[in-house]
Amino acid sequence: MEYEAVIGLEVHAHLLTRSKIFCGCSTQFGSSPNAQTCPVCQGMPGVLPVLNRQAVELALRAALAMNCQIAPFCRFARKNYFYPDLPKNYQISQYERPLSSGGYIEIETDGGKKRIGITRIHLEEDAGKLVHGGALEDADSSFVDFNRCGVPLIEIVSEPDLRTPEEAKEYLAVLKAILEYLEVCDGNMEEGSLRCDANVSVRPRGSDRLGTKAEVKNMNSFRAIQRALEYEIARQIELLRKGEKVMQETRLWDAAEGVTVSMRSKEEAHDYRYFPEPDLVPLRIPASWVEEIKRAMPELPQERKTRFVQEFDIPAYDAGVLTSSKALAQYYEECVRLHPQPKLVSNWVMVELLGLLNKEGKGIEKSPISPQALGEMLDLIEKGVISGKIAKAIFEEMYQTAKAAPEIVQEKGLTQISDERELARLIEEVLAAHPGPVAEYKAGKEKSFTFLVGQVMKASRGKANPALVNRLMQERLQAQ
Repeated sequence: MEYEAVIGLEVHAHLLTRSKIFCGCSTQFGSSPNAQTCPVCQGMPGVLPVLNRQAVELALRAALAMNCQIAPFCRFARKNYFYPDLPKNYQISQYERPLSSGGYIEIETDGGKKRIGITRIHLEEDAGKLVHGGALEDADSSFVDFNRCGVPLIEIVSEPDLRTPEEAKEYLAVLKAILEYLEVCDGNMEEGSLRCDANVSVRPRGSDRLGTKAEVKNMNSFRAIQRALEYEIARQIELLRKGEKVMQETRLWDAAEGVTVSMRSKEEAHDYRYFPEPDLVPLRIPASWVEEIKRAMPELPQERKTRFVQEFDIPAYDAGVLTSSKALAQYYEECVRLHPQPKLVSNWVMVELLGLLNKEGKGIEKSPISPQALGEMLDLIEKGVISGKIAKAIFEEMYQTAKAAPEIVQEKGLTQISDERELARLIEEVLAAHPGPVAEYKAGKEKSFTFLVGQVMKASRGKANPALVNRLMQERLQAQ
């Protein structure tokens, strides 16, 4: 029997506020443990939460960008559970009256565009962080850092519309780009500001009934999410083929072993004993505020992609790659402003620069080559100072040393040879040394011409101007 997967994702995104959702403590990442806490986020008796207006505004911005319906009336709820990093023994979240619902985003698949439904986007506070033994002096103990406790989150819950790990990865990439463009979340998965849990089940292909789902946690990169889903889908299919049952449970992804492992039985909503948060009044969202936020919305990834295709006349594929992050799109636009040849710039950014950055796992923000430096190098190619082949070697050195292209050209004497007398001398030497290919070319073998040009380039150590060599070589052979 053939099976298909049914995947729904729950994405938690830290909102880019300076203070926490219910108190004035800083949200800055990387501070000393428990340095950014107060009685409110520590859950001390008698304290009262005060809602952060900016957190609500950022959540509304995300909901509008994902085509959600904004609820004119919503309220917070207490989600009750015990865990060492949750000082109140409950989390302030939203339950039956969320901020928004019924949205969607579109992704590209092999079969074309596919719409993925968004069940809801709601606000909540984050829990603290447990630090276990290994990195500490006391290897047998666990410690709690409450700095993250109370950091504002939105939870984005998708419909179970995803069918493959590849679709899930693409969905997350699109979602992450939207959040970054909106400046709602920085999307840093390594620091935990963007986290994803996956609900996975399998069923016979063609069936409309849902199978028993497992929730997979602890995935901190797109690659980890794809690998975890691939493993979990295969695990569930194997169980069904053996006639065994899939258990409804929460599982953790073990990246080192490449497997998911059981953590606990999966909770249902009633296990959390939700009830309205008594310390916060219900939240009414005026239509005028929603309209104000709509008017201030920035250009989103799909809009920018469309503009790049129309304005710069580059392929849709190039535009998709270049707008996949806000920082990359800004880098490209600045390069084109400095050197207005959009397709040439696109090739260098996508192939050469991203190739080097990807090898080191770096984003465009950490590029040692600025748009100004890249534009300067492309100007040298356009003016005939250096060839495209030499430019690649210069570019790699620019990346490694952060030196400017003109400086490297001067240091290494890499200026392109464009002196026609010097090139004519090299051509004569090559023709004299290779009478066979010359005769073959005269007999109609076009490939021999390419060979002869290559020999001139070799003799010049790659410094000869290729276009000039081609012209002079053709003139010389015709003269013969």
